[in-house]
Amino acid sequence: MRARSHTPIDDLRLAIDCMPLRTREAMLEGIRTNEIIVGAYSDRAGGVCPMLAAHRHGGRTSFVSFAHAWDRFAGAKRARRASVRELRVLEDQLEASILNAADLGAAIADHQAIARDRRTREARRTGLGWLTDRRAAADAERALSEAERRRQLVSR
Repeated sequence: MRARSHTPIDDLRLAIDCMPLRTREAMLEGIRTNEIIVGAYSDRAGGVCPMLAAHRHGGRTSFVSFAHAWDRFAGAKRARRASVRELRVLEDQLEASILNAADLGAAIADHQAIARDRRTREARRTGLGWLTDRRAAADAERALSEAERRRQLVSR
């Protein structure tokens, strides 16, 4: 049986999904504020690749497979400015990947809340409930602020 061949856009999406969330968020900011190119790391006119744009916005990750997938998707034979279509596809893929991570994060948070509730019930039965109440409030506050930060980033 033959292995399924991946299209360039499939490879791009996979490379995006494999990057750390902070790098995806930084890349989204970077492509919105920089001249983006394909086929090179930077050019003499000030254009930069999406990975360098991410690096400049705090996403300090070296991810060569993204660079290869980006250049393959764009069909780069030499350094050039990215087309409007290429940038739109990259932006859409980044946003979808970030939102997907947020959905996964919500599922993880739900699971952790259920586990926390179970531990709280057990602690109250054994007389240690005062220890878990403070931690639960801090965890909830931290989760709310993280969700708000991601929502603001995606809405930019």
